[in-house]
Amino acid sequence: MNQDERKTAVRRMMLLIAAAAVIIGLYGFRLIFLQLVNGDSFTAQATNTTDYKFTVTAARGDIVDSKGERIASSTTGYSVVLNKLLMGDEDLDTMLQKIVGLLGKNGESWNDSLLIGQPDAAGHYEFTAASDNATEQKALAAMKDNLGLQQYATADDVMEKLVEDYDLADFSLYWQRVLSGIHYEMQLQAFSNVNNFVMAENVSEATVATIKENSLSLPGVEIVETSTRSYEQGTVLPHVLGRVGKITAEKWKVTDENGQVTYPLKEKGYNMNDIIGISGLESAYEDELRGKDGVETITRNSDGVIVNTALTTVPEPGHTVQLTIDSEFQKAVDQALAKNVEWIKNTYADSKQANAGAVVVIDVKTGGVLAASNYPSFDQNLYAAQYNEYSADENMPLFNRALQGLYTPGSTYKPSVAVAGLDTGLLNRNSTVNCTRVYTYYKDYRPRCAQHGHGNGPIDVINAIKWSCNIFFYDVGRRLTSDVYDAYAYKLGLGQRTGVEVSEALGHLTTKNDSNYTESLDIQAAIGQGNTAVTPIQLATYAATLANRGTRYRTHFVKAILDSNTGKTLEETQPEVMDVVEDKGETFDLVREGMKGVAQTIPALAAYPYTIACKTGSPQRSEGYYVGSTYKHYTNAAMIAYGPAEDPEIAIGVVVEYGGAGARTGQLVADIFNAYYAMKDGTLTVDDTVSDGLAQPETAADDAATDNGTAADPAVDPAAAAAVAENTDE
Repeated sequence: MNQDERKTAVRRMMLLIAAAAVIIGLYGFRLIFLQLVNGDSFTAQATNTTDYKFTVTAARGDIVDSKGERIASSTTGYSVVLNKLLMGDEDLDTMLQKIVGLLGKNGESWNDSLLIGQPDAAGHYEFTAASDNATEQKALAAMKDNLGLQQYATADDVMEKLVEDYDLADFSLYWQRVLSGIHYEMQLQAFSNVNNFVMAENVSEATVATIKENSLSLPGVEIVETSTRSYEQGTVLPHVLGRVGKITAEKWKVTDENGQVTYPLKEKGYNMNDIIGISGLESAYEDELRGKDGVETITRNSDGVIVNTALTTVPEPGHTVQLTIDSEFQKAVDQALAKNVEWIKNTYADSKQANAGAVVVIDVKTGGVLAASNYPSFDQNLYAAQYNEYSADENMPLFNRALQGLYTPGSTYKPSVAVAGLDTGLLNRNSTVNCTRVYTYYKDYRPRCAQHGHGNGPIDVINAIKWSCNIFFYDVGRRLTSDVYDAYAYKLGLGQRTGVEVSEALGHLTTKNDSNYTESLDIQAAIGQGNTAVTPIQLATYAATLANRGTRYRTHFVKAILDSNTGKTLEETQPEVMDVVEDKGETFDLVREGMKGVAQTIPALAAYPYTIACKTGSPQRSEGYYVGSTYKHYTNAAMIAYGPAEDPEIAIGVVVEYGGAGARTGQLVADIFNAYYAMKDGTLTVDDTVSDGLAQPETAADDAATDNGTAADPAVDPAAAAAVAENTDE
C-alpha cells in the first residue's frame, strides 16, 4: 500500500470512528434523558404497579370532667373487614358463606340492614320494618328507590330483584336471603378495590382467633383494630353527652328538592363506614373529637401480586374535650334529685304522680354548668340494649328535661318583675301595694292572693317577694305591662337561648302577640303563669344573673379543648357576657333581701350555715283533681336559688313535676350546697351528702296554688287547658 492509499484509509477510519462516536453519543444522551427525566415513569411501566390507599381511622378523643376523669373514651375493638383487592380471584359468595358460618358458630351477627325476614315454608317473604317506626319505614322506602322499584313493591318483589341483581338464583332460599342482605349492605357502603367492607363489628376475641386460624382459606378477610366508644361513667350527663353512630345512607347521600345529589360527609373526608357524633356534645364537638385519619398504601404489580404494604400517614387521635362538670358532684346532685322526687311522691297526697324532675347548677362567676340532672335518667352503656324499654317508659328517661323540658315558672318569675319595676323607677324601697286578698282593678276578673305570711294591708317589694304576694305583682305587672317586664326577663335569661353548646328549648314568654292574649293573661304572666314556659337551665341562668346583679354570662358545658397526647390546653372557654341589666340604685339589693327572706321560711335553708337567696314556685298544671266537689289543679314544684348570698358562687334551677309546693325542694337545694362545699374541700362522698331527714313542714313560702273560681276546667275546656291561663297563687 503506497503512502496515498494509507492516508486515504486512515481518513476513512477516522470518519467511521467519528460517526460511531456521534451515534454512541446520541444514544448515550437519550439513555441519560430517559433515566433522569422519565426514569420513575418507565420504571412504573416496566413493573406496572398500582397503589391503593385505605383509610386508617383515628381514635376518637375523650370527653373528661373538670378534674380530667374520663366520662367517654375510646377503647380498642375488632371488626371483620373484607378487602376486595386482597381477595384476588376468590369467589365472593363462597367467601361470604365461609365467613357467615364462622361468625354464626361464635354467636356473632354481621352487617345486614335489609328489612326483610327469612322466607316462610311457602317461600314467601315479609318486611320487618315496624309500621309505627318512622326511621324503618323511611329506610324501607329508600331501599325500594335504590333498587328501582315502586313503593307498592312487596317483599317478594324486592327479593326477586335482589336475587337477579346479585346472581343468586343457584343458592337455597336461606342463602339467597343472607347473601342478598350482605350484598345490599356492600352496595350501601360502596364496596370496591379502594373501599373495604365492614362485615362484622365489635367481635369477640374468640372470633378474632377463629378468623386468624382460617386466614389461609380466607384471603382478603382481615381483623382490623377499631376505636369503639365506651363510657366509664355511663350515668354521668348522658342526655348532654349525646351519642355516636355509623354514618347512615341518608346522611351519606343527600338529595335536595331539585334532585341534586351531593355527598357532604365525603367532601369532609369521611368514609361510608365511619363513626360520627349524632347528638349532644359528641355532635357539637365532632370536629375536635374526630381526629385525623391515617393512610395505609398497598402496592400491587401487573401480575396482581401485592409487593408492598405501608402505613404512609400515621393517624392522629382527636382532641380531648374537658367539661365544666365535676362527675362526683354530678352524681351527688343526681342522687339528691332522685331522693327528693321519691320523698315528695311518698309524702304528699297531691303529689302521688311526682315521678320526674330536673336540676341545673351553674358557676355564678363563669357561667359553667356544674351539674345538669334529669330524673329519671339512663345509662349510656345500656342505651342500645335497653332502648325499647327506655322508649316505652311513660316517665321518659330519655327526655332531657334539664334543657328541653318547658315548664311554667310560677312565682320564681316574680323577682324578674321586681327588677323591672325597680329598674324603671316604678318601684323603690318604700313603694307598697295594698293587698286586700282580691284584686279588684277589673270588674269582670277578680283574681286572688292566698296571703300566706301576710294579711290585708300595704306590702313592699321585699316582703312581696318573701311572701309571694300575688296582688303586689298583679298590680306592678299591670302598670309595667308585659312588654316591659318581659324585656327584663329576656335580659335575665328567661325565654331565650342560654348559649349552651347543645340543643336546648327556646321557651316562650307571654306577650301581646299571643293568639289568646287578654288583659287578664297579662297580669297572670306577672306571677309566672299565662303562656310563659321556660326550661330548668334557663331558671338556673336567671338565678345566676340575679346573683351577678344583672350580668348574664353565656351558660356552657365545655371548659377547654386539650391535646390528647400532651394534655396541653389548646383552647379555653372564657366567661362571656351575653347581656347586662344596669344595677340602678338598690334594685338587686332589694330583690336579694326578698329572696333571702324566702329562704328563712324554709327550715332546711333557714338553718343552713351560709345565707341562701331563693324563690319558690308552685306553677299550676293544666290537669287537676277533685277534693270533694272542689276542683284543684296539680302543680309543679319549682325553685331558683343562689348562695352564699353575700358573695354568690353557685346558682340553681329546680323543677319537680307534680311536686306541689316549691318549698318541698328546700332540702334538695341544701343537699346540693352540701355536695358543692364537700367537692371544694375534697371530701365529697356521694352517699354522705344527701340527707335522709327530708321531712319538713309546709311553710308560708310554699305559695300553694289556689283557684279563684273563674278558671275553666281543663278537662272540659281544651282551649283553657292549652293556655294554662287560670289564676293561681303561683
